[in-house]
Amino acid sequence: MALPPPAPGAPVVVTGASAGIGEALARELAARGHDLVLVARRRGRLRSLAKELRERERVDVEIRPADLADARQRRELAAELAALEPAGLCNNAGIGSFGAYVETDPEQLGTMVELNVAALNDVMAAVLPGMVERGEGAVLNVASILGHGPQPHNAAYAATKAFAIALSEAVHTELSGSGVSVTALSPGPVRTDIYGPSEAQGLEDLGPDVLWQEPEEVARAGVDAMERGARTSVPGAANALAALGGRYLPRTLTLPVQSALTAALPYLRRHLGI
Repeated sequence: MALPPPAPGAPVVVTGASAGIGEALARELAARGHDLVLVARRRGRLRSLAKELRERERVDVEIRPADLADARQRRELAAELAALEPAGLCNNAGIGSFGAYVETDPEQLGTMVELNVAALNDVMAAVLPGMVERGEGAVLNVASILGHGPQPHNAAYAATKAFAIALSEAVHTELSGSGVSVTALSPGPVRTDIYGPSEAQGLEDLGPDVLWQEPEEVARAGVDAMERGARTSVPGAANALAALGGRYLPRTLTLPVQSALTAALPYLRRHLGI
């Protein structure tokens, strides 16, 4: 139950590959010798990254520009990937939503659910049967430590990541003995460009640097977990503790505390500089 060694004709698919964790995953996999299929909306960014990785790492890299929040494009990509027989899949495409649920644009919420939930499910469902038939393969679903418990003022985003975690861990268990693994990767705060599309620019530098990780660090942990065939991976000791707290502490305690902290963030930033 692990990502197979690099082999011709057995690429790893990376969605959301044009920036952030997705781009870092592509670089990490290419550095380990894997051919790639890169999926994202921004054709120019994909072309540039593919050219760089082909020249530097001497691997085969194909691009598939697609908006996975669009159901039609998602179906077309899923059908293509099912026939491709990839050795691995990194489901990374996603956006965030920060703030009170009732104050968030319903259209933005719908797009986030399409991308973070429906796209993750549809792409994984397309490639897993072939992996099981071949007796090898690995899927990495990028979740978040916020998915390990309900998050006031981050409710819908955390719920989409809870879906990714629950689905990954359950399917991983179902596939025991098949040679195929499904890993939930739950990073904490990562310095990526997700905050702009999520209309949460004010969170980009929130908190001390020790709490933040770089995309390369998260990608390395994710690919390591795929190679081990791990059920779950939470990079960083502080994040692992936060995930455990989200899972096991009583919600009658954690929900009011989380709500109060989130409400206090503007004051803390203004007066304490965090």
